Amino acid sequence: MDVQAKPSSTEADTQLLRRSFSAYATGVTVVTVGGDAPHGMTANSFTTVSLDPPLVLVCVGRQAVMHDLMAGAGSFAISVLAAQQEAVARYFADKRRPLGAEQFEAVDCVPGLVTGAPLIRGALAHFECKLRAGYDGGDHTIFVGELLSLDRHLDDKALLFHMGRFHQFDSE
Repeated sequence: MDVQAKPSSTEADTQLLRRSFSAYATGVTVVTVGGDAPHGMTANSFTTVSLDPPLVLVCVGRQAVMHDLMAGAGSFAISVLAAQQEAVARYFADKRRPLGAEQFEAVDCVPGLVTGAPLIRGALAHFECKLRAGYDGGDHTIFVGELLSLDRHLDDKALLFHMGRFHQFDSE
Protein backbone atom coordinates (compact mmCIF):
# COMPACT_ATOMS: atom_id res chain seq x y z
CA MET A 1 0.00 0.00 0.00
CA ASP A 2 1.44 3.36 -1.05
CA VAL A 3 0.67 5.83 1.73
CA GLN A 4 1.87 9.40 1.53
CA ALA A 5 1.91 11.75 4.49
CA LYS A 6 0.06 15.01 4.12
CA PRO A 7 2.49 17.76 3.06
CA SER A 8 2.66 20.86 5.21
CA SER A 9 2.43 23.56 2.54
CA THR A 10 -0.81 24.55 0.81
CA GLU A 11 0.80 24.22 -2.63
CA ALA A 12 2.03 20.71 -1.85
CA ASP A 13 -1.42 19.84 -0.46
CA THR A 14 -3.02 20.99 -3.73
CA GLN A 15 -0.55 19.00 -5.84
CA LEU A 16 -1.12 15.85 -3.78
CA LEU A 17 -4.88 16.36 -3.94
CA ARG A 18 -4.79 16.78 -7.75
CA ARG A 19 -2.65 13.65 -8.17
CA SER A 20 -4.92 11.67 -5.88
CA PHE A 21 -8.13 12.85 -7.57
CA SER A 22 -6.62 11.99 -10.98
CA ALA A 23 -6.68 8.30 -10.01
CA TYR A 24 -10.42 8.39 -10.69
CA ALA A 25 -11.06 8.00 -14.43
CA THR A 26 -13.72 10.31 -15.86
CA GLY A 27 -15.40 10.91 -19.15
CA VAL A 28 -14.60 14.11 -21.02
CA THR A 29 -17.20 16.68 -22.03
CA VAL A 30 -17.43 20.10 -23.58
CA VAL A 31 -19.86 22.38 -21.76
CA THR A 32 -21.30 25.20 -23.86
CA VAL A 33 -23.60 28.19 -23.56
CA GLY A 34 -25.18 30.01 -26.47
CA GLY A 35 -26.74 33.42 -26.82
CA ASP A 36 -24.90 36.71 -27.28
CA ALA A 37 -21.72 35.40 -25.65
CA PRO A 38 -21.34 31.75 -26.73
CA HIS A 39 -18.59 29.90 -24.92
CA GLY A 40 -17.26 26.40 -24.45
CA MET A 41 -14.96 24.66 -22.01
CA THR A 42 -13.66 21.16 -21.46
CA ALA A 43 -14.98 19.60 -18.25
CA ASN A 44 -14.72 16.23 -16.61
CA SER A 45 -16.69 17.20 -13.49
CA PHE A 46 -20.01 16.11 -14.97
CA THR A 47 -22.47 13.51 -13.74
CA THR A 48 -26.09 12.54 -13.57
CA VAL A 49 -27.98 13.54 -10.44
CA SER A 50 -31.52 12.23 -10.89
CA LEU A 51 -33.62 10.28 -13.37
CA ASP A 52 -36.93 11.75 -12.17
CA PRO A 53 -36.74 14.58 -12.85
CA PRO A 54 -33.76 14.14 -15.19
CA LEU A 55 -30.96 16.26 -13.68
CA VAL A 56 -27.24 16.57 -14.35
CA LEU A 57 -24.50 18.58 -12.74
CA VAL A 58 -21.31 20.19 -13.92
CA CYS A 59 -18.73 21.93 -11.74
CA VAL A 60 -17.19 25.14 -13.06
CA GLY A 61 -14.29 26.97 -11.45
CA ARG A 62 -15.17 30.43 -10.16
CA GLN A 63 -12.23 31.94 -12.08
CA ALA A 64 -13.24 30.34 -15.40
CA VAL A 65 -14.70 32.52 -18.16
CA MET A 66 -17.57 30.02 -18.32
CA HIS A 67 -18.58 30.63 -14.71
CA ASP A 68 -20.35 33.97 -15.05
CA LEU A 69 -21.57 33.20 -18.57
CA MET A 70 -23.23 30.01 -17.39
CA ALA A 71 -24.75 31.65 -14.35
CA GLY A 72 -26.34 34.29 -16.56
CA ALA A 73 -27.32 32.13 -19.54
CA GLY A 74 -30.21 30.21 -17.99
CA SER A 75 -29.32 27.14 -20.06
CA PHE A 76 -26.33 25.11 -21.18
CA ALA A 77 -25.38 22.06 -23.21
CA ILE A 78 -23.04 19.13 -22.71
CA SER A 79 -21.31 17.16 -25.46
CA VAL A 80 -19.85 13.84 -24.23
CA LEU A 81 -16.72 13.38 -26.33
CA ALA A 82 -15.90 10.28 -28.35
CA ALA A 83 -12.46 8.65 -28.33
CA GLN A 84 -11.30 10.41 -31.51
CA GLN A 85 -12.13 13.88 -30.12
CA GLU A 86 -9.06 14.43 -27.94
CA ALA A 87 -8.09 17.44 -30.11
CA VAL A 88 -11.50 19.00 -29.35
CA ALA A 89 -11.00 18.45 -25.62
CA ARG A 90 -7.55 20.04 -25.77
CA TYR A 91 -8.85 22.97 -27.83
CA PHE A 92 -11.59 23.88 -25.36
CA ALA A 93 -9.14 23.51 -22.46
CA ASP A 94 -6.69 25.96 -24.09
CA LYS A 95 -6.99 29.43 -22.55
CA ARG A 96 -5.32 30.92 -25.66
CA ARG A 97 -8.19 30.02 -28.03
CA PRO A 98 -10.43 32.85 -29.30
CA LEU A 99 -13.44 33.82 -27.21
CA GLY A 100 -17.05 34.30 -28.25
CA ALA A 101 -18.49 32.85 -31.44
CA GLU A 102 -15.05 32.79 -33.06
CA GLN A 103 -13.94 29.87 -30.87
CA PHE A 104 -16.51 27.63 -32.53
CA GLU A 105 -15.26 28.32 -36.08
CA ALA A 106 -12.46 25.76 -35.58
CA VAL A 107 -14.82 22.99 -34.41
CA ASP A 108 -17.58 21.10 -36.19
CA CYS A 109 -20.68 21.97 -34.19
CA VAL A 110 -24.36 22.78 -34.56
CA PRO A 111 -26.66 24.90 -32.41
CA GLY A 112 -28.88 22.94 -30.03
CA LEU A 113 -32.51 22.90 -31.13
CA VAL A 114 -33.79 23.91 -27.69
CA THR A 115 -31.09 26.14 -26.14
CA GLY A 116 -29.09 27.23 -29.16
CA ALA A 117 -25.92 26.29 -27.29
CA PRO A 118 -23.30 24.74 -29.60
CA LEU A 119 -23.23 20.93 -29.71
CA ILE A 120 -20.05 19.16 -30.88
CA ARG A 121 -20.67 16.91 -33.89
CA GLY A 122 -19.47 13.35 -33.47
CA ALA A 123 -19.92 13.39 -29.69
CA LEU A 124 -21.31 10.26 -28.03
CA ALA A 125 -24.20 12.16 -26.48
CA HIS A 126 -25.64 15.67 -26.27
CA PHE A 127 -27.66 17.08 -23.41
CA GLU A 128 -29.41 20.46 -23.47
CA CYS A 129 -30.35 21.71 -20.03
CA LYS A 130 -32.19 24.49 -18.28
CA LEU A 131 -30.09 25.85 -15.42
CA ARG A 132 -31.98 24.83 -12.30
CA ALA A 133 -29.61 25.78 -9.47
CA GLY A 134 -26.07 26.69 -8.52
CA TYR A 135 -24.45 25.60 -5.26
CA ASP A 136 -21.28 26.66 -3.50
CA GLY A 137 -18.58 24.11 -4.16
CA GLY A 138 -15.51 25.84 -2.71
CA ASP A 139 -13.47 27.22 -5.59
CA HIS A 140 -16.14 25.91 -8.00
CA THR A 141 -19.88 26.30 -8.41
CA ILE A 142 -21.93 23.14 -8.80
CA PHE A 143 -24.43 23.92 -11.56
CA VAL A 144 -27.46 21.64 -11.75
CA GLY A 145 -29.37 21.44 -15.00
CA GLU A 146 -32.74 19.96 -15.85
CA LEU A 147 -32.68 17.99 -19.07
CA LEU A 148 -34.57 19.60 -21.96
CA SER A 149 -33.32 17.36 -24.79
CA LEU A 150 -30.87 14.56 -25.40
CA ASP A 151 -29.28 12.83 -28.33
CA ARG A 152 -27.32 9.57 -28.07
CA HIS A 153 -25.06 8.23 -30.82
CA LEU A 154 -24.23 4.58 -31.38
CA ASP A 155 -20.42 4.85 -31.25
CA ASP A 156 -19.35 3.39 -27.91
CA LYS A 157 -15.71 4.49 -27.95
CA ALA A 158 -15.34 7.14 -25.24
CA LEU A 159 -12.62 9.65 -24.45
CA LEU A 160 -11.46 9.31 -20.84
CA PHE A 161 -9.20 11.33 -18.56
CA HIS A 162 -7.10 9.39 -16.05
CA MET A 163 -3.88 10.22 -14.21
CA GLY A 164 -3.62 13.54 -16.05
CA ARG A 165 -3.77 11.99 -19.51
CA PHE A 166 -6.37 11.24 -22.17
CA HIS A 167 -7.26 7.60 -22.84
CA GLN A 168 -9.73 5.76 -25.02
CA PHE A 169 -12.32 3.33 -23.79
CA ASP A 170 -13.74 0.75 -26.16
CA SER A 171 -16.73 -1.22 -24.86
CA GLU A 172 -15.82 -4.28 -26.97
